[in-house]
Amino acid sequence: MKKGLIILVVITLLFTFLADFGGKETIVICASAEQFRNDALQEQLSEKFPQYNVIVTYMSTGKSAAKIYAEGEDTEVDILVGLETGYMNKIKNELENIEGMSKIPYTEGFTPADNGNLWVTWECQAGAIIVNTEILEKHGLEAPETYEDLLKPEYQGLVAMPDPKSSGTGYFFYKNWTNIWGEDGALEYVDKLYPNLKQFTESGSGPIKLLKQGEIAAGLALTFQGVNERNDGQPFEIIFPPEGSPYSLTGTAIIKGHRDKKGVEEVFDFIINDFLVYDKENFSPETIYEGQTHSIPDYPVIGDDYIYADMTGIQDYNEKERLLSIWKY
Repeated sequence: MKKGLIILVVITLLFTFLADFGGKETIVICASAEQFRNDALQEQLSEKFPQYNVIVTYMSTGKSAAKIYAEGEDTEVDILVGLETGYMNKIKNELENIEGMSKIPYTEGFTPADNGNLWVTWECQAGAIIVNTEILEKHGLEAPETYEDLLKPEYQGLVAMPDPKSSGTGYFFYKNWTNIWGEDGALEYVDKLYPNLKQFTESGSGPIKLLKQGEIAAGLALTFQGVNERNDGQPFEIIFPPEGSPYSLTGTAIIKGHRDKKGVEEVFDFIINDFLVYDKENFSPETIYEGQTHSIPDYPVIGDDYIYADMTGIQDYNEKERLLSIWKY
């Protein structure tokens, strides 16, 4: 049995175990956000819907999509939260039509209709070069201003980026490089970057953890994570390359055939119309709807502090599979 199949079987058994208690209707949510965000979602759902046994469990976007792709309507999962939209396109035949359920005034390009009414946009995840200024000073380094600056020999072993094969964050940097320099140019860049990399991290938050530990000076990471850590006292600086901030979108959906299950529509309605607003105000503030506000101090302003990079093709799953097939690291 292949390793991936074994993992899916274990996950399925775990969900079955979790669901089989309490005598209440169980609603299973696969959430691909950071644990603190998933914890906030779990807390609010448990308080709002005590009549149901609502389970919020973390699963990476790749594993979550693989599970739904393999199991279809027979899966224990009822709702997906924060799944990368490239993967949403891969499993679109397994998603429920949710037309009319969202009350969020999305900006152009983010509405459910743009997704065929199969999911609502959950967030825009944007990235930057995050640096630890104390580590830069320790090694006598100037802060990088461009991707090319990370190739300087004095950065050897002091850079990290997420692995595009396991991380959506890593992939959107890779996809942006292919849009800027072409496939050959992007791979040539990574060839040159490789000697300076301490590691390719499995998750998008990996470089932030290494920066906090003082193990690297610069990481390719999510902007909001870098800002949050800076606000918590970390000596971080956020640097946007001249080419702009790369980004991707995530979505939230109901598995086909699960909308009529008791409680699923109620819970989904709360997630996409209430908790979504809370999440953007407190955690992931890139703008996706009109009038959106946030409470995060000193968050960079689009148009003033940075621009978005060219992310043409970021939601094309076939293109993602092709680009990952030539990723050799």
